[in-house]
Amino acid sequence: MRSTQVGNVLIEWLGHAGFLLKGQGKVVFIDPYVLPDGLGYDGDADIILLTHEHFDHCNPESIRTVRGGTTTTLIPENVSLQFKGDARRVLEGDLLTGELSIKGVNIEVVPAYNLEKPNHPRGEGVGYIVELDGIRIYHAGDTDLIPEMKDLKADVALLPISEPYTMNEEEAADAAVLIGPKIAIPMHYGCVEGTEADPQRFKELVNEKAPDIEVIILQDC
Repeated sequence: MRSTQVGNVLIEWLGHAGFLLKGQGKVVFIDPYVLPDGLGYDGDADIILLTHEHFDHCNPESIRTVRGGTTTTLIPENVSLQFKGDARRVLEGDLLTGELSIKGVNIEVVPAYNLEKPNHPRGEGVGYIVELDGIRIYHAGDTDLIPEMKDLKADVALLPISEPYTMNEEEAADAAVLIGPKIAIPMHYGCVEGTEADPQRFKELVNEKAPDIEVIILQDC
């Protein structure tokens, strides 16, 4: 299973930390590093969200494939790549809601960083909360278990589980408990060398700590 339906929203894992969200008549890509064969969305993205510039999140070839002439791309302020067309720089704390929403889609730009590891200093990347058809989906980006998570409100949490670059399975489970979504989906494991992790262990830990949270494991790699 590579996708799941939450309300009227399709959530499809593209592999690693890449996701396709489809709802509210919009197609949203987040960190499209790899694109599965037969995906069928060439040039059809309404919105592309990039969390940071590392190669396994910001892949120019994949971005060019799904990006069309009317696509809006959101990029953290310090990403060095230059984009033509509708490309907007964002910082953590930005609230693209109401009149500032992107094509009618409410988006919150939230912190994502490592606490003691050197891989993702604060300010170099972000996470996103995307609201489609009333479903709030949190993509954590590459992050540790950070204090700001306690203030996030999301129905679905997409959480990385591959230490040493992000949280490990237990930290991600604690993040799920802190955020309290209805659904938690592990990501950022198994597709790139050095990101081995155990999604079943994550599921077991969440089930122990917060049995009301449903864990869905999507397989792609």
